[in-house]
Amino acid sequence: MKDQDIHAELSSIRDLMERSAKFISLSGLSGVMAGIYALMGAFLGWEILTHESAGLLRNDTEVIIQLIMVAFAVLVLSIGTGIWLSIRKAKKNGQPFWNTGSKRLLINMAIPLVAGGLFTFILIYRGYYGVVAPATLIFYGMALVAGSHYTYSGVKSLGIIEILLGLLCALMPGYGLRCWAIGFGLLHIIYGTVMHFKYDK
Repeated sequence: MKDQDIHAELSSIRDLMERSAKFISLSGLSGVMAGIYALMGAFLGWEILTHESAGLLRNDTEVIIQLIMVAFAVLVLSIGTGIWLSIRKAKKNGQPFWNTGSKRLLINMAIPLVAGGLFTFILIYRGYYGVVAPATLIFYGMALVAGSHYTYSGVKSLGIIEILLGLLCALMPGYGLRCWAIGFGLLHIIYGTVMHFKYDK
């Protein structure tokens, strides 16, 4: 067997191993949709805060509850759309959606996400509202970095940018909602678009 044939075989084997170990059915469109949902949520959040400043809402508790409901709706829509589009992509490519790569991705992302979610609720409970947006961005970025080993490498870059944005947001009191809209909205749309044309076409 010639050296070229050996290298071709090794390359093919390595490609198969990477496909089995990584979740490559992640849909770029799911990132775009998550970004759109986040921008819609940010707009609703802005409306809620505007009404609060105008005295149209009764108290801080009502404002916090409404903001949490908006954030939860954005989360559910983003996850639901992401799963649906990724399953559709996996079927289209003849690949299993639930494999070793997707399990590892879920586990590695779940740890910082769950920790970040609990930490965020503690911040809200203690009344530290000004650092909620930075905390969510930082923990989400950490989750992306942790999960990037089991999916597309570009996810790590997005995670690092989210962390840096969260740190910057912590230094800019009063700009939390704007940073949140950039991190979860604009960056997702940009990254999802790049992913779509790079991997989904």
